[in-house]
Amino acid sequence: MNRAALRRAARTEWGPLFGTVRRALGRKGFRAIPMTLAAVALTAVFQVVQNQSWGFEPVQKIGSVQARLTWWVALLRTPLSLFVPALDLPVWGALAQVLLVFGIAEICLGRWRTLAISYVATLAGTMYARLAIHIGPDSVFGLPAEAAKVVDTGPSAAVVGLAVFVSWRYRAWFTCGAVVLAMVVEVLVKPNLAGKEHIAAVAAVLGLCVVDEVRRRRRAVRAEGDVPPPCGRGHGQRSGAPARRS
Repeated sequence: MNRAALRRAARTEWGPLFGTVRRALGRKGFRAIPMTLAAVALTAVFQVVQNQSWGFEPVQKIGSVQARLTWWVALLRTPLSLFVPALDLPVWGALAQVLLVFGIAEICLGRWRTLAISYVATLAGTMYARLAIHIGPDSVFGLPAEAAKVVDTGPSAAVVGLAVFVSWRYRAWFTCGAVVLAMVVEVLVKPNLAGKEHIAAVAAVLGLCVVDEVRRRRRAVRAEGDVPPPCGRGHGQRSGAPARRS
């Protein structure tokens, strides 16, 4: 494939998405992503605090999720668990993920939708862990009982979910497929708790994508039904409107 063909493919794949992000940043700069900047700052604060002798326990109590916790405690901790960096991974990776993916999603989807999809993806992974442990290690969908003790924090599930939703919404099909394939490969190479939670997050967000697609298509059909017909047709009556009475 020559360079011209590659450029055309790149424009088709990322052109609309890149254009949306560029225009927003061009108009507002970092003011276009206030929620993302707050999330980056919160993640950095949690990282600093949990590495202090006095701060580790408080951070664990408000943002650390494990499958052995009761349901209500896990649900309370799950929102903040997105912003507590995993102890066994470099914090710069979490900060970069949040800044890039959350920033793009905030511009393309809006603040509250970004937060909602992030929570759904993270919650799907957290809840799946309990189911997988119940199924047991003999199934490809299961996990050993020891996984219930694993501390489950970090933005990775939310990042994966947002990447899938944004690429679907902007018809970046190759990117969407690449993210899903990468998660499948991750599980095949290392079938641990994190990898399987990412698959659960992808599955949950793909479900949201289908629901969103159906909703948008129905809205488009209704909007087309409200378009007035050309002059001379329908006696000037809007399609779908009740008949006028003389």
